[in-house]
Amino acid sequence: MAHPERRLISTGSPFETAFGYSRAVIDGDLVFVSGTTGYDYVTMTLPEDAAEQARNIFRTLDAVLTEAGSSLSRVVRAQYFVTDRSYCEPVLGVCGEVFREIRPAAGIYVVSGLLKPEMKVEIEVTARLTRP
Repeated sequence: MAHPERRLISTGSPFETAFGYSRAVIDGDLVFVSGTTGYDYVTMTLPEDAAEQARNIFRTLDAVLTEAGSSLSRVVRAQYFVTDRSYCEPVLGVCGEVFREIRPAAGIYVVSGLLKPEMKVEIEVTARLTRP
């Protein structure tokens, strides 16, 4: 039986049902957002540029957090994964645009690869719900 304070959020990505996960899970006053790649989930297109992938990711994160009752300004933890060191600076530049004033605890990791070779960056965040 599901916990009454636990709620699942979906973006409608076919990956969510195929691979058995939720875009986000609300548990108590926290929102845990799954690793999100740079797809535009409406068109299922992925830009080639790592910074543009990061911008798409933040659009998705913003929408998911808003649906959950939170926002990017409530992010307390962020983890960035890139598939090449050369992507660190462009991706972190986008992160700086979004989080310059928010400054969540964060880490960036260079990994050998993501699910598909065209995926260059993946970001996951944890945020607090907005409470009145």
